[in-house]
Amino acid sequence: MNKTEVIARRILGWKLNRWDRWYDPEKEVFIYDFQPKKNLDQAELIVDRLKSFGYTYQTKGENEVCFNDVCEAGKSLPEAITNAAFSLADNSTIPEEWL
Repeated sequence: MNKTEVIARRILGWKLNRWDRWYDPEKEVFIYDFQPKKNLDQAELIVDRLKSFGYTYQTKGENEVCFNDVCEAGKSLPEAITNAAFSLADNSTIPEEWL
């Protein structure tokens, strides 16, 4: 699984509906072209979700962010957010009921 998949499944709670779209069961909407590493609006969805879980969000400079004590950098702010969120997500096997 790549970073985007881990974040979509583990943090956002989305399900892969087809190879090209995700489904958000909370909002009952389809998400096309989910690329938070390149899209600030999509990266901010991750920030909002983690804040709802109780994480604090902080920027350090232009391209470094922290969620609580987990800090990561990137070539851009969206990439830094994606990297930090991925670091928070447990990258072990996804439970079968999530697939």
